[in-house]
Amino acid sequence: MQRRSMVSVDVFMEQPDMKSSTRVKPLAPSAAAGPVALLIATRKGAFILKSDPARRTWTSSAPIFFGHIVHHMVLDPRDRKTLLLAARTGHLGPSVFRSGNFGKTWAEAARPPAFPKAAPGEKGRVVNHTFWLTPGHASEPRVWYAGTSPQGLFRTEDGGATWNPVSGFNDHPMYQKWTGGEQDGTPDGPKLHSINIDPRDPCHLYIGLSSGGVFESTDRGANWQPLNAGCAADFLPFPDPEYGHDPHCVRLHPLAPDVLYQQNHCGIYRMDRALGKWKRIGMKMPKKIGDIGFPVVLHPRDPDTLWVFPMDGTAVWPRTSVGGKPAAYVSRNAGRTWHRLDAGLPPNQGWFTVLRQSMSCDAHDPPGLYFGTTGGEVWASRNEGEKWSCIAQHLPQIYAVEAVELAR
Repeated sequence: MQRRSMVSVDVFMEQPDMKSSTRVKPLAPSAAAGPVALLIATRKGAFILKSDPARRTWTSSAPIFFGHIVHHMVLDPRDRKTLLLAARTGHLGPSVFRSGNFGKTWAEAARPPAFPKAAPGEKGRVVNHTFWLTPGHASEPRVWYAGTSPQGLFRTEDGGATWNPVSGFNDHPMYQKWTGGEQDGTPDGPKLHSINIDPRDPCHLYIGLSSGGVFESTDRGANWQPLNAGCAADFLPFPDPEYGHDPHCVRLHPLAPDVLYQQNHCGIYRMDRALGKWKRIGMKMPKKIGDIGFPVVLHPRDPDTLWVFPMDGTAVWPRTSVGGKPAAYVSRNAGRTWHRLDAGLPPNQGWFTVLRQSMSCDAHDPPGLYFGTTGGEVWASRNEGEKWSCIAQHLPQIYAVEAVELAR
């Protein structure tokens, strides 16, 4: 079926180049009275929640792409008005849409992420859905990256209108072994996610594969190497595998780009890139809670502060809050100690999960922290998780929450 664009694609605002450097300029807190928007992706459409300047009251938009599966909606930090949205649109299949006016109107990609057609008689790969969107480097204002299911990496250089495969990964000789091929058993399909770009160098990329592990490229995706040393893979029959891991979420800190964190199927990890080995910092979590979960969120100005949201990872894998008592946990010393954050959350009977893209923070001082649940609730904290309030209920299952700053 022929795809129909809803509106024409707008032109990006050009931005000056950002030169690479060994240190990254610290991020200043946003204005204390600045409002925030939460970009909510759900199983039945997307929503935008906007706060008042004090972040005390919130209003919701009408559903966007109502009824369609939306996996991710992301604001371009380079112009602060352009949104990209990844959706699986009913019988039209997976696509990417772009708005140049913060969601008022949308245009579908003329060529969304797709694998090349297979030769006659061969079995090819077909994109089931686009799962992850990442804006490109600040020096490349029209570049975006996308991760798909099955695992594929795609790049656009025209603001999202046309997408091309990153063949250095998609066609790598080790692709089948790295990704598990048809043997992968990830729920809802294997995914390429956690696309991170070194702010000092647009050629330096990190990606996460569920399943597969963490991989790194230093030449804009032409070549890749596994980056999994020190990370456990308890579900594999042999110790210390080079690949085959299951990272749930990988984050690079923008102010310390050689510091990476990941929430993994087998724990919480931190890496100093110069050492090239992951350290399991989740072992310091309470034993009755464990260190299994989906999201990891980094403080915007402190590379040693991070938040996670544990789930029950026992043998039967309930994938709900441990004991029905949901809580976030924070470490303010790079994982040496952890503090429980549950004030305001249900004290019991809270049987939900927070997925890998469904937790984020803003840049206020102190930062606001937000998460969405598989039960369709959005929770917010204006003080780094010390006290929570439910700001939205009865939404469809939430796949992603992105917090963005709005102009006053």
